[in-house]
Amino acid sequence: MKTNSNSYTIIYSVIIVVIVAFLLAFVFQALKPMQDANVALDKKKQILNSLNIRDLNDAQADAKYKEVVVADRVIDEKGKVLLPGTTGGENAGFKLESKDYKEGKLALYICRVNGETKYVVPVYGMGLWGPISGYIALNADKSTVYGVYFNHESETAGLGAEIKDNKAWQEKFQGKKLFKNGDDKAIALSVEKKVEDPTTQVDAVTGATLTSNGVRDMLHEALGKYLVFINQK
Repeated sequence: MKTNSNSYTIIYSVIIVVIVAFLLAFVFQALKPMQDANVALDKKKQILNSLNIRDLNDAQADAKYKEVVVADRVIDEKGKVLLPGTTGGENAGFKLESKDYKEGKLALYICRVNGETKYVVPVYGMGLWGPISGYIALNADKSTVYGVYFNHESETAGLGAEIKDNKAWQEKFQGKKLFKNGDDKAIALSVEKKVEDPTTQVDAVTGATLTSNGVRDMLHEALGKYLVFINQK
């Protein structure tokens, strides 16, 4: 075959593309276990952050997660336990993602921190530029916030990104109540530009009204899915 012919060029290009595709697929499969481990570790750190356990290295975070998480339970919106989970669990609620949440499968982390029971639930929503998410830790009474951690995919640095980067803002949620004046039918925990009820509301992030509104809506919708569980005695 003539090396300057169109047929040679096409065949040569196809062979190169196939080889490159094979190599990329091989590298992806080889690195996938490491990538999955990093994703799992990041998730553990986010859960621990919501429990006010922060600034741990990778080994410390992995060990602490196994210590404090009693069960990674799966429940539905009626409070029924679908999977009991396990201590330091990674195979029940831990495996759930936002798509499972939309289908009614809810992750519930039963935790023990300093001898006290805490409940951690994931929350999902939309910010200004993309998805936002997080974890809310509740005290044993299920009506008081113990801690929170929020994350985002593409919010503006210094503005909407503050929901993740500003630890002091996240700490404002500690001690806030889920309900107002004993009304356990509707989630009152909120983010507002003007705080009128300091027992249930947190100041919005300055200059990030739409992202703050996204956090507010996320709290109402996501915690609303756990309302039956929260009201179970």
